Amino acid sequence: MEKTDVVVVGGGPTGLMLACELRLAGVEVVVLDRLAERGRESRAGGIHARTMEVLDQRGLLGGFLDVGRRLQAGHFSALPLDFSGLATRYPFLLMVLQTTIERLLEERAARLGVRVRWSSGVTNLRQDETGVEVGTEGGGRLRASYLVGCDGGRSTVRKLAGIGFPGTPATMTALLGDVSLADPPEEAIFQERREHGSFSVLSFNQDWYRVMTNEYDHVADRDAPVTFETLRETLVRIAGTDYGMYEPRWVSRYSDAARQAERYREGRVLLAGDAAHIHFPAGGQGLNTGVQDAFNLGWKLALVVNGTAPEELLDSYHAERHPVAEEVLRNTRAQTVLGHPGEQMTALRETFGRLIEVDEVNRLLSGVITALDVRYPLGGDHPLLGRRVPDLDLLTPDGPVRLYGLLYAARPVLLDLGPAGEAWEAGEAGEAGEAGEAGEAGEAGEAGEAGEAGEALKGWDDRVDLVEASCADRVWTVPGAGEVPAPRALLVRPDGHVAWVAGDSSEGGETALRAALATWFGPAR
Repeated sequence: MEKTDVVVVGGGPTGLMLACELRLAGVEVVVLDRLAERGRESRAGGIHARTMEVLDQRGLLGGFLDVGRRLQAGHFSALPLDFSGLATRYPFLLMVLQTTIERLLEERAARLGVRVRWSSGVTNLRQDETGVEVGTEGGGRLRASYLVGCDGGRSTVRKLAGIGFPGTPATMTALLGDVSLADPPEEAIFQERREHGSFSVLSFNQDWYRVMTNEYDHVADRDAPVTFETLRETLVRIAGTDYGMYEPRWVSRYSDAARQAERYREGRVLLAGDAAHIHFPAGGQGLNTGVQDAFNLGWKLALVVNGTAPEELLDSYHAERHPVAEEVLRNTRAQTVLGHPGEQMTALRETFGRLIEVDEVNRLLSGVITALDVRYPLGGDHPLLGRRVPDLDLLTPDGPVRLYGLLYAARPVLLDLGPAGEAWEAGEAGEAGEAGEAGEAGEAGEAGEAGEAGEALKGWDDRVDLVEASCADRVWTVPGAGEVPAPRALLVRPDGHVAWVAGDSSEGGETALRAALATWFGPAR
């Protein structure tokens, strides 16, 4: 029987991202997919700011920016959101098709040595105290230490593992088609509600468009075939025109069914992406949530497989990511209801639209849709704990770097900033005088904690990088937390989330730092 460290079931964006993360840590991975080859369906069509940051933290974003189209706006149930003021280097939506996302991730996976096997759907699995045995179509069998199901909303892995998938059933039917239009709307993104439903037309390039229709209070058989004519007739029924639709590339049906796995881990079997949660694709959050699932799980699973951390670390995956998907289901349900036709709903939408014009409301909803506001429940009082760290401009003894560049190798970083800004020279990233004032404003105890950081790291310096740097930014703007004074030191996990902060009233100090290191990266040598 063939053996490997981890089997990933599903070769979509979530599975490929997870496989790449595991290979970065030296874990052997086999990806199984039931399809005969990679599909050509466009499927999802956008990457939000947090996912761009995730890709940036591995040095991958450039290839996506080269092929994507930037829009500084998103929406909440087709009500416009302004992303331009988001506190990130990427305050926009990047329009890029899932087929392109998969191609770029698969190229990355191949460079790292990931093996992808097509026509290899899982038929059975059995786990014991030391691993999981998987049977595939054609009679093949593999044994791995762990198995992760990234095989979509109808996940075979989830069913075989006996993990419940509770939620709410479909109440409406939506159609999607990638087509050419002889007489398209003038706007690049055109969305309208009408008496019999709603529709949208998105221009991906001059050659073709994505057309989507929503019919409420009508639930079609999800297994019934959907054709180009079905899409055309539905669009005419709702919009009164088909915009000269021709040359269909792909047509699909979906609904507002919203379900979430009861647990993301059952022994040595875990779930990620659509296998763990499905919802109406309002706001374009599905693919992004799945990729971020993989980014959270990958480094943890690698530490466990490599014997560096105990398997209890994997429980934090459910504890952190399950609430995130709960919020996605919550806001997509709300968006679906807001899309219903009728004068009462129109009045509610007009009121909601005026609220969105308030900066704070726009910021709040934009943070939700882009996932920049996610905070993992790590405890502690400091507003940075559990949040994604900003991509700071730093000055190190070796020269200027971006913080996200320190995470390319998927290793945690203990960042010692010392007295804030003291090493910055005028003209580098701010006035030296201002930096000095910031250093004087810090508390002596906090400075001491920063100095102790390197000493505390001695038992973990084989797996955590110590970086001494200075930062001109005395105050950091953090989505969900507002303006936060720059700390003297912080521990950043491989997924870019903050695990310890010097100066936190409940979690600061060398003892707390050692506790955080042991919790997230295993016991000291």
